[in-house]
Amino acid sequence: MRPAGPRARLEGVLWAALRAVDAAAAVRAALAPVDGELAIAGRPLARGQRLWVLAVGKAAAPMAAALETVAGPRIAGGLAVTKDGHGAPLRGIELCEAGHPVPDARAERAARRALALVEAAAPEDALVVLLSGGASSLIACPAPGLSLDDVAAVTAALLASGAPIDELNAVRKHLSAVAGGRLGQRARCDRIDVLAISDVPGDRLDVIGSGPFAPDSSTASEARAVLEGRGLWGALPRNVVVHFEALASGAVADTPGPGDPGLARVRTTLLARNADAVAAAASEASRRGMRAIVVSRALAGEARRVGRVLAALAAATADIDAPICLIAGGETTVTLQGKGSGGRNQELALAAALQLAGRERISLLAAGTDGSDGPTDAAGAFADGATQARGRARGLDAVAALANNDSNRFFAGEGGLVVTGPTGTNVMDLVLALVEPRRGFGA
Repeated sequence: MRPAGPRARLEGVLWAALRAVDAAAAVRAALAPVDGELAIAGRPLARGQRLWVLAVGKAAAPMAAALETVAGPRIAGGLAVTKDGHGAPLRGIELCEAGHPVPDARAERAARRALALVEAAAPEDALVVLLSGGASSLIACPAPGLSLDDVAAVTAALLASGAPIDELNAVRKHLSAVAGGRLGQRARCDRIDVLAISDVPGDRLDVIGSGPFAPDSSTASEARAVLEGRGLWGALPRNVVVHFEALASGAVADTPGPGDPGLARVRTTLLARNADAVAAAASEASRRGMRAIVVSRALAGEARRVGRVLAALAAATADIDAPICLIAGGETTVTLQGKGSGGRNQELALAAALQLAGRERISLLAAGTDGSDGPTDAAGAFADGATQARGRARGLDAVAALANNDSNRFFAGEGGLVVTGPTGTNVMDLVLALVEPRRGFGA
C-alpha cells in the first residue's frame, strides 16, 4: 500500500493530539466517584448536595454535556456560554452563544445571567465552573461607568496591535464586573470547583478566561502600562480613561489579588493543556514511523516571523536518512497591517510557504486546537515548497497576501486550508513540520 501523503500524515498527528485533550473526556475523568459518592477532581460531594453549573468558553458545551451525563440528577441549575457554532445539545443546562473575540450584546446578557446564577446558589450547595478559552469575551459585563462598546473598542484595538493573551486579559480584567476574580467574589456557595482547560502560556489560572474565579496577579497600573506601551492610550474612549483614573485614585476598587479571603473557597483543577497535546503529537508521530522532535513548548511572537524561523529550522534538518516531525506548541500573535482575512496559524503557514518555496520533502501544518483561527472557519493551513507556485497558478500572489494579512483568501484558493470544525477543546495551537529523507517516506 502506498504511504499516505505528507498532509494526511500531519493531519493524523493533529487529530491524535486533539483526542488527547478532548474536553468532554477530561471532565468525565475528573468526576470519578470516591467511596461510591460523586466527586469533583477527587473531592466527594456531601450526600444529597446540589450542584449548580456554569460553563464558559469554546469548550463549554461538550464540558457541560459530560457533566450532565455523570451528575444530571444532582444539577439544580446551570448555564453554558460558548462561541457561535460551538454549541451542542444539553439536557437541562441552558445554552447560549455569544460574540468572540470581540464581545457583543449577547455576551453582556450572558454575563448578567452568570452573575444571577452564582448569586442564586445557596451556601450549602456546590458550584462547578467549567472554564475554557474564550470566556473573556463570552461573558463581558462592563464595570460600572463603562459600556459594552467601550470594552469592545479596547478589545479590538488590543487584538489589532498584536497584544499577547496575558496583556489582553490584564486589560480586560480591569474593565469587567466579572473577570479578575469578581465573579468568584459574588458567588454564595461555600464550595466552588473550577475545572479548566488551559489556552494560555504558562497555564496561569488568573489568565485563563481572564480568571473570573481566580485572584488577579495584575494591577490596574500594569493594565494601563499595556495600553500605553501599545500606543493605544491616546485613542481610548473617554469612559475608559476616567475608569483607569478612578482605579488609580482608589475611588474604584482594584480586582481582588492573591490571598483575597473571598476566593479562598475556590479550588481549581487543570484538566488539559497545550503540553498534553504536544506530548500526544510526539507519541503519534513516533507511532507513524517519524522521529519526533519537540522544538518548542512555549511558541510565541509574531506569526509570520515564527513561520519563517520554523521553516528555516526544518530546512536545516533536511539532510537526513529517516523522516522527522518537528513539533511546536503555543500561541503566536498578528499585528494587523492590511485589510485581509486570516488568523495567526494561516499567517504562520503562509510565511513558512514563502520560506520553503521551491524546496522538496518539507511540509508544515499550523492549526488552532479549538478548530478556529481568527475570524475564519478554518483551523489553520498546510504549506509546502509548492504552495506559492500552486497559488500563482490560480492567480494568487502569496507575497501580497501576507502583506495584506490575507492568508485565508490565499489558502482558500490554493487549497491549503485545514478545516476541522469545532473540536470540543481549546489548548492554544500546534505547528507540525514533516521533513522527509531523500529516498522517500516508507522506502
